[in-house]
Amino acid sequence: MTEPDALRTLSILAILAATAFLTGARLPPHGPLPQPRPDAGEMTAPAPLPDKTEPPAPVDVPAPQPKPDVKEPTTPAPDQPTAPPTEPTKPEPAKPERAKPEPSEPVQGPPLPPGGVSSPQTPVEENKPPAEQTLEEQHLTIEPESDAEHAECTAALQALGVIFKEAPRIDDGNGCGIDKPITVSEALPGIKLKPEATMRCPAALALARWMKESVIPAASAALPEQGRITTVNQATSYMCRLRNSAETGKISEHARGNAIDITSFHFEKGEDVAVRSRREDPTLTGAFQRTVSAAGCLYFTTVLDPESDAAHETHFHLDVIERKGGYRYCH
Repeated sequence: MTEPDALRTLSILAILAATAFLTGARLPPHGPLPQPRPDAGEMTAPAPLPDKTEPPAPVDVPAPQPKPDVKEPTTPAPDQPTAPPTEPTKPEPAKPERAKPEPSEPVQGPPLPPGGVSSPQTPVEENKPPAEQTLEEQHLTIEPESDAEHAECTAALQALGVIFKEAPRIDDGNGCGIDKPITVSEALPGIKLKPEATMRCPAALALARWMKESVIPAASAALPEQGRITTVNQATSYMCRLRNSAETGKISEHARGNAIDITSFHFEKGEDVAVRSRREDPTLTGAFQRTVSAAGCLYFTTVLDPESDAAHETHFHLDVIERKGGYRYCH
């Protein structure tokens, strides 16, 4: 290579180096961001643009500055809503206001009425389990009785020889009462009910049939030496109260005229057969009581005897409550 060629080559290399230097020198004027990393500055600039364009629109091109502005005006915006010139960019705080109605009251509104917001006291009573409700809280009413069914029932009583009389309608409030009560003085001919018992006709009919078809035959088989039964002693017929006379709980069937409590049977001879715990009684008296207790479930829908619990250790509780599917509870 000749000397002139070498000089040309050197001059070309110098021009290329100067060109590279000048291109690198043009980068700083594009902005202050490329100062730490000139290459990274170009990569980061386009990245925020797609992120900012998602919420509103092309208005967010100056978004690098509005982001701190959006946070700052959130507090002054409510305090100074009257700024005339600078407010055109502040409609953006309206977006948090639109976000507030999203969980708004209408969303919570529909579920609230079922909870009873309008009447906080009534739902509290309704949500109480029956075991915690007083008689007043249960809001009960007297069940009406059909005239035809009542007439059919009283005709059946007369056919059995039951001595009874019609009584005026009973309404003691809170669901206590009988629409068509009767007062029974003799459960069957010659067998007094002592004292007289006020109840609904279906309860009196169940009592008469139980006495005729089960109690009298069982007494004749187990205790013939005592003669016939002359009196059935009862402790409670109609009474306005809750079950077991508790302060809270379900209403008693006594309060509806559906129940009667039998305490003893009086015979012509010998001692009365009192109702008491006789599960382990090996005598015929014990057999008599267990027999009539079990047979009671054929006529009554509830039979509680002294083996049931402490509240019934001195009597039979017999009632004719109606349950779904004809279910009966006898214990």
